[in-house]
This record gives sequence, C-alpha cells and structure tokens, in this order.
Amino acid sequence: MQSEFDMNSSEPTLVGGAAMPIERPSPMEPQSLRALPAGMPRKSIIANGVKSDGLRRLLVVGSALIMSIMAIYEMTSVFNVGGVTPLEYIVLVLFAVNFCWIALAFSGGIAGFMMLLKKPTTDTTHSIKLHSRTAILMPTYNEAPDRVFAAVEVMAMALAASGDAHAFDWFILSDTTDPDIALAEEQAFLILRHKVSNDARVYYRRRRKNDARKAGNVADFCKRWGAQYDHLLVLDADSLMETHTIVSLAQRMQADPDAGLIQTIPYLINGNTLMARLQQFAARIYGPVIGTGLSWWTHKEGNFWGHNAIIRTQAFMSAAGLPHLTGKPPFGGHIMSHDFVEAALIRRAGWSVVIAADLPGSYEECPPSIVDLAVRDRRWCQGNLQHTRILLSKGLHWVSRLHLLTGIMAYLSSPFWLMLILSGLMLALQAHFIRPEYFTDQFSLFPTWPVMDSDRALRLFYITMGILFGPKMLGIILLLKNSIMSKQLGGRGKAMISVIVEVILSALIAPIMMLIHCGAVMSILAGRDSGWSPQRRDDGSLPWLTLIYRHRWHMLIGALLGYAAVLDSLTLLAWMSPALIGLWLAVPLSAMTGSERFGLWVKGLGILATPEEVCAPQLSVDSQARRAEYVQAIAEPWTLSTLLQDPALMALHLAIIDKKPHRLPGSAVESLEAITRVKVQEAQCQHNIVKLFTRQELAYLLGNPLLLKQLQKLPQLADPEGFVSFC
Repeated sequence: MQSEFDMNSSEPTLVGGAAMPIERPSPMEPQSLRALPAGMPRKSIIANGVKSDGLRRLLVVGSALIMSIMAIYEMTSVFNVGGVTPLEYIVLVLFAVNFCWIALAFSGGIAGFMMLLKKPTTDTTHSIKLHSRTAILMPTYNEAPDRVFAAVEVMAMALAASGDAHAFDWFILSDTTDPDIALAEEQAFLILRHKVSNDARVYYRRRRKNDARKAGNVADFCKRWGAQYDHLLVLDADSLMETHTIVSLAQRMQADPDAGLIQTIPYLINGNTLMARLQQFAARIYGPVIGTGLSWWTHKEGNFWGHNAIIRTQAFMSAAGLPHLTGKPPFGGHIMSHDFVEAALIRRAGWSVVIAADLPGSYEECPPSIVDLAVRDRRWCQGNLQHTRILLSKGLHWVSRLHLLTGIMAYLSSPFWLMLILSGLMLALQAHFIRPEYFTDQFSLFPTWPVMDSDRALRLFYITMGILFGPKMLGIILLLKNSIMSKQLGGRGKAMISVIVEVILSALIAPIMMLIHCGAVMSILAGRDSGWSPQRRDDGSLPWLTLIYRHRWHMLIGALLGYAAVLDSLTLLAWMSPALIGLWLAVPLSAMTGSERFGLWVKGLGILATPEEVCAPQLSVDSQARRAEYVQAIAEPWTLSTLLQDPALMALHLAIIDKKPHRLPGSAVESLEAITRVKVQEAQCQHNIVKLFTRQELAYLLGNPLLLKQLQKLPQLADPEGFVSFC
C-alpha cells in the first residue's frame, strides 16, 4: 500500500494538492415551470444557430401520422361490418394509442436507415485547438470504488497521452452513504492521485447529504465550482469514453456558441450474463437505426440521457435549475428523471440540444438480469411519470414535449398493450359464450350479425407486426450489408444465429417486462416511492426462492390467460402462446438470463457477440486490468478505528472530506445530527466505538471533522477502575 502513495515519505500524503480546487460560488436558481423567465429565449449568436430543418419533422412525424390514420381507419373498417360494439370501441382506442406509439419509432427508424446507408460526413471540428476548460464529472453512489477510480485513471492517462489534458479536469462526485465504501473511495482516490499526479488534475468530493440525488450532486458542483469551467462532460459510474470522443465533444461545443448540450449514443459493453449480452447485441445492431433517426429528425431539439454528454456550463446553470415539485413522492418532490427536463429547459432558453449519432467511442454497461432491469425501470418509471406534471410547462418546444411524452409512454404503453390483449381476449370469449342478439328492439327486416372482416383484420395484424419489428429488420439488413462487422461476429451465418436467439429471447422476456412495467405504474399510482438503490453490474444470479417470489404474479397471470384462451379454443391458445410461454417460464428464464456462468458459456460460443466484445476497446481492457489492481490495493480498507489510532491517516481523511458545513448556524438540527452528537459526547473511549453508531450515523460522523477530532482525543481504552457504559 505504501508504494501507492509517496515513495520517499514515511507517511502517505495527499499527492497533487487539495482534494478539491478553491470554490467559486455561483447561483443556479430553480426554473419556473409556469412562466418563461425574463430574457428567454436568448438570441442565437450565429445565423440560424438553433433553427431546425422543418422538412425532417414533416417527413418523420407526418409519415407516422399518416400511417396511424390509415391503420385506425382499417381497424374501424374491421369492426364496422357488423356495427361497432362498446367493447370493440375500447379495442379501437387502445389500438390507436399503441399504433401511434410504434409508428413514430418506425418512421424515425426509416430515416436512420437511410442516413446510415449514406457516406458519413467529415467532421470539420477535429482540427480546432482547445482553449476552453471542461470539467469531466463522474458521479457515484455506493458503487464499487475499483470500478469508478480505475475508469477515471485509464481515461485520464489516455487523455494526457493525447496532449489535450490541459483543457480538462476530472472530478469524482460521490454521493455514497455507505461508510465502508466512503472510506474505500478515499483510499482509491489517494492511489489515483499518485498515479496521475504528473499528467492530470483529478479531484474528489463526497457530499455529506445527498439531496436531490444525482441531479443535486451535479448542481452542488455547479454552484461551488462550475463557474470556473466552460463545459461539463457528465459521465456515469459505469461510463467509459475514448479520448477522441472527449476531445471531439469539447471541440464541437467550442465551435458552436449556440450549442447547449451534445449527447453521444453509448454502446453497451462488458456484459457477461445472457441478459446483459442480449441488451448489448440489440443496442449495437438495432440501436443505431433508432438513434441515428432520432438525431436526424429532432435536429437541434435533441434529448439528454443523463450521462456521456457535454453541457455548456452557462446554459446549464442559467436555464436548467430544477424546481422542487409540490407534494410528496412519487409525483412530488425532487425530479427523478432530471435529464429529459434539463434538456427541455436548455432548449427553452434558446440553446440547441444535439444528439451526436456520428460520434463513436462512448460506452456504458447495463443491468445483468431481469430483476435488476426491473429495479432500474421502477425508478425510471416513477421519474418519467413525474413528467406528466412538466409536460405543459410554459415555453417548451413541441419536440421537447414530445420527448417527455415518449418517456411517459415508454412505461404507460405496457398497461395499454395489456388492456388491448385482455380486450381482444374478451371479444373472443364473448363471441364463443354469449348468445348473439340477432334482432334488436328497433324494427328491422334483417338481423344484426356480430361479424367482422377477418381478412382485413389479418392484413392489419401483419402490417402492425411489420411496423413494430421494422426497425429491427432494418438493423439486420445493415448488419448483413456490412461485411466487416459480419466477419467480426463470425460471419453472416453466425450473425443470423445471434439474431434468431435475440428475437426468441426478447419475445419470451417481453411479456414479463410488460407486466413488470404494469406493476410499476400501479405502484406509482398507489403513491409508493421507489427510493434509490445502487445497481448491480456484474453477476445477476439470485436464489431460486427469490426468483419464485419475484415472478409469482407473472406466472399466475400467464396461467390465467392460458386458461381463458383454452376456454375459447386451442387455436386462440396457439395465437397467444408467444406471449404466454415467457410468463409460464418466467422463473427458469430469469435464472438462466441472469447467470454469469451460463452467459460466459454462450459468450464462448460467439453467440450475441458485438464488435466491441470481439475486438474490445483498449480503454476497456486497461480499465478491467487496473480495476483488479485497485481491488488488491484496497483489500484492507480503512475503518473509523484505524483513523482514530493513526494521526497521519486521520489528517489525510480530514484533508479529503468536503469542506461545506452540514448546516448554517442557527438552522434546524436534524435528528441524525443530534443523535450522532449525543453519542460522541457520551463516548468514554475509542475501544469498540464503531458499535455505538448505526451505519447512517457512521457515514455522517465520517464527514464531520469536529466530531472526529473530539473522538480522536478519547483514550483508546476506558479506565479499568471506573464505570464506563459504552466501552
């Protein structure tokens, strides 16, 4: 451990100066959603700086609207043969909502497909000399320190080798609440500082109270240090970004003074479970079609996905301060899905928001299992449904509102699809069991037959499936056309095997995720808050009993739907089987897709491979290797007891912790602070002192220098002749 710090010193030192630079406080006021702030939108600096191409919207949104109108007309014609019943009206409305949703994705995918067929344009900003300053932010919350600090180290060293390190500073912004992880982060930071001290400026700050979660973490940085930087490049705890990507983002921001935010499209990497590999493959093969199309037609009204994006500090601090929504969670309180809202507010203020679909070299990881995906989606669902309170905010661009609506529909579409399936099943059971009323009360020479146009219905079904799976088919065409990528994946034959496996597994998992999203929506409507738990990122295995408990309702609903289908006919059961098999097999499917061992076996076969897996980016390889070294270096982590007994380590800890006070003098004292202070005052010695505090109290204590110094003055053992209640 000593070699990781100062080789010429008998005690470890904080290499490279203070843990954080000198503060330069600046305001970042919460924005009003009911009124447009004075002076907004700003006037663009360059001609047509934030003007988008209207023809692109006409082609994509217009074609989606035309397709939807035609499909709704066809569905109406299917029912009109025998007169539309109330239940058929319900089916018609649900079909209309769902079809409009998939039609926009399809038309955007067509645009992306056409753009990807074209020869890529040359980036004209690569020769720009950087004179701006960019703060690269790596927020972390109870993540494995080896993952976070190894990633920062390899990215910082690669950037230093490029000669552009002078324009960038690195910040690890911790919101960690686990005291053990917090101390491990400090150890890792000292190792990181020692490694990069001659090549990069790296800083670390752990907030004592994680108000507003990640959005509050970044906002806290902006208010205290943001004014020193022209841009913020925001990463996530699992992010990696190539040097050319980092530099290109800064060059593009510098070249366009009207750019407020530039978002990259990250590739998914490092997945070992079958579920993670499934997501990686789908995102890599089909994702570019959707992402490129979205980038093309949204133009200067793009979106923000919370990380792997660069933001102009002036735009962010002046226009994207998030308000506190009235009421309690899940719909009130802090805005959870902050990224969509921040992009909308930046665009409202007159800055452009662009998706850089042409810029590779941006990476992230994904959840390793269905259960982990459900945990993440529960949080995202709550945040996206919160956007219902932001959708009608004053001054938002209509495309920004469409982004918010898209996020909402990403989760509401599941209840709509489920209701459509149930309504269709009820129609079938109605036709089978309920005696038709051939002659109504009104006089007629002919009976009212409960019929529908079956040929038209079947044709509409095929069209709907084509629209739904269209972007996937376009991605497959691009894959087969790209001989280099196909060869990387083992040839076109093996690539198609991967496609078939992905289609089958996705079809099995889709109904499970549909019910998971339905449960999340119902939970939110019932007023339950999701909280914020750290995400598992490696092995997704869980005990079988846990999986049975997690998927009990999915299996039960699958069994009930199957029984209802059998009541009508075996033919209906066969038609519904693609949606039911996944529910029946939810537990073994969840176990198989979340197992790292099984995923590695599939990986060995070359199934669901991606180019980034076959030829791994050097940055990822170096990060994995360095991560193992961090694990070894912090194998014996600091504890409160070691800090109290070692003045040098305590001095290091006090130098690293955040200098911002817990609260202003005269403000209210929270219960956590009061209880911790009382316990410190009543402590008689340092022996077994950790047992006095809960983990939450210990985390608070580690960030309070006055209380730590008070504990440091205590004797290590109690007076054997005295009565000591705590030792």
